Amino acid sequence: MNEIINSQTNALGINDFLNSAKKYTESAFPNLDITKMFTDSISGNIGNIFQIGNIGKMFLNELSTAVQLMISVVIIIIIHSIFKAIIENLGNSSSSKVVYFVQYLIIVTIITNSFISILGVTKESISNIVGFMNLLIPLMITLMLTTGTIVTTSVTQPILLFMVNFIGNFITNFLIPLLLVAITISIISNISDKIQIDRLSKFLKSSIVWILGIVLTIFSCTLSLEGTLSSSVDGLTGKTAKAAVSSFIPVVGKILGDTVDSVIGCGNILKNSVGIIGVFIIVGIVIIPIIRILILWFAFKMTSAVCEVVADVKIVKLIDQIADSYKILLAILISVSVMFIIGITIVIKITNSALMYR
Repeated sequence: MNEIINSQTNALGINDFLNSAKKYTESAFPNLDITKMFTDSISGNIGNIFQIGNIGKMFLNELSTAVQLMISVVIIIIIHSIFKAIIENLGNSSSSKVVYFVQYLIIVTIITNSFISILGVTKESISNIVGFMNLLIPLMITLMLTTGTIVTTSVTQPILLFMVNFIGNFITNFLIPLLLVAITISIISNISDKIQIDRLSKFLKSSIVWILGIVLTIFSCTLSLEGTLSSSVDGLTGKTAKAAVSSFIPVVGKILGDTVDSVIGCGNILKNSVGIIGVFIIVGIVIIPIIRILILWFAFKMTSAVCEVVADVKIVKLIDQIADSYKILLAILISVSVMFIIGITIVIKITNSALMYR
């Protein structure tokens, strides 16, 4: 069995895939040995894969950056409150409005710079996930063919390739710009009391969440239904072919049937191992952006709570709305990664189901 696995690993280009996949985890886990992980997964021995210490270090660095950002916003708000109190005591209301607009512009500049930076990281992560899936899917499809699931492969390949690229482009070119529009509306709405378009911003944000849920449901249901139907056909076809070989080929028919089973079983082990590697690499791609977004979401929520006592109501509302935007970005990134992890696990499951029918 080991000889069959080694020969299939070399023949199917799995080593090339592992070498190409390393670049996707270098930023998060520079010391992660993907080849060793793959070898361990074949034998069922996957221990402590991710370096917890490295994740903790990244968490502390991102926390420090978020705290500095939060302190900057709080200091600006406190300075504005002091100037506002002084100017109002002098009875100069027009100067008070000028000071408010200056404070508002400074805070908007700080928070938008931070958000645009995270937006770039999110887009890059989605692009990396799509690129990795385009690298993984052809290998998974090839390994599915080695297990004899021809019908499942012919159905799954176009669905996976289309859905992965469509979802990546749809989120990058539609949902994220839609979120930017919602943030722009929030900024405009909080400039003064005369402009109130908060409901439009909330509508756009809730629409993004609903669209994400619908896309995730369609992707999972389509892949699962098509795969389940085709796996039963593959199972019946494989069972018939094996019975024909065993019955109609004299003397060596039974031996050939058992040999085919061994080859198919080894191919299935390789497919499952590659799928496991794919899941861990997707986690490695998104874990740093998720940590950053989660910390910034918490920091802005904390800032709005702390500043509520001294800050203007519109400033507090703006900071709270920016925090909600971080939460939506978090939902987008988690949804994409979970969607593709579900896709990988469904492919593994439907192929295994086809083999069980035999």
